[in-house]
Amino acid sequence: MRVGVFGATGAVGKELVQVLGDRRYPVTELRLFASTRSAGTRIKTPFGEKTIEVYDPAKPPRLDLALLAVSGDWSKAHAKELVAAGAVVVDNSSAFRLDDSVPLVVPEVNAEAAKGARLIANPNCTTAILAVALAPLHREFGLKRVIVSTYQAASGAGAEGMEELETGLKEVLLNGGTAKNNVFRHPLPMNLIPHIDSFQPNGYTREEMKVTWETRKIMGLPDLLVSCTAVRVPTLRAHAEAATIETVKPITPGAARAALANAPGVKLVDDVENALYPMPLTASGRYDVEAGRIRQSLVFGDHGIDFFVVGDQLLKGAALNAVQIAEALPVAVAA
Repeated sequence: MRVGVFGATGAVGKELVQVLGDRRYPVTELRLFASTRSAGTRIKTPFGEKTIEVYDPAKPPRLDLALLAVSGDWSKAHAKELVAAGAVVVDNSSAFRLDDSVPLVVPEVNAEAAKGARLIANPNCTTAILAVALAPLHREFGLKRVIVSTYQAASGAGAEGMEELETGLKEVLLNGGTAKNNVFRHPLPMNLIPHIDSFQPNGYTREEMKVTWETRKIMGLPDLLVSCTAVRVPTLRAHAEAATIETVKPITPGAARAALANAPGVKLVDDVENALYPMPLTASGRYDVEAGRIRQSLVFGDHGIDFFVVGDQLLKGAALNAVQIAEALPVAVAA
């Protein structure tokens, strides 16, 4: 496979290259693309040292697979050029997620949707992590309502967000100063910010509505009731989510644990007597999404549970999911 990674110097782009190597994806040629300021830079990869290139729309590269970790505007401008030049494109931006003609894929949930497609959308990181845990519960019990509050790491805003948090923490903790903010609307160290993306007319943010819209599309449940509150927290990696679900069939914590323990992409971490439950500290750098703190809902009774899920935003929330999509493509395309 001739593979191109676009946005290769960003946080997700770097993870894409590493995941390709770690999972031994059949790469015969790897090309890395980024902005003009990175052009010519040599970087080490699992496939040897590579030179950063600048994409020339007049001469799209000949690729079998293009992995995009770029802005939505860039994807809208160039993704279909890459498709026309022969590549299957997996786009990590929001550009095509809600386009009815473009599949939105979490392989553990709807891998079949990617088959035959030349342009495939990678979901919002928060949605991908949640969907991995919701899917096995829906298969067993049916979903009626999902209410979720998120605790989203600085990595959700890319390398710049992580750097701003680290710099701010040093300023506050080591120098006794005040953290500055440019990436986030307010300083993030020692703070929580219930504001991610722009506010919509209904009072929810666009980040919150993405969870609703994208969960419905991925799971094939256009009428599923989903409400989300998204909060930025001062952790570097791994998004955490507290979910309450109402189910069609009766559900117990034991039955939910069994469904999650056998689900692909899920690691059950649910032993409260020994203080074992999902946390960003243990989920960071891991492929699987951790699920735990499972208990009967006090609101929905025997038709509901509450649980906690944590996943690495840069992996399952982005790079890993993109590579898994590529792995799910038919042999004729991905070999």
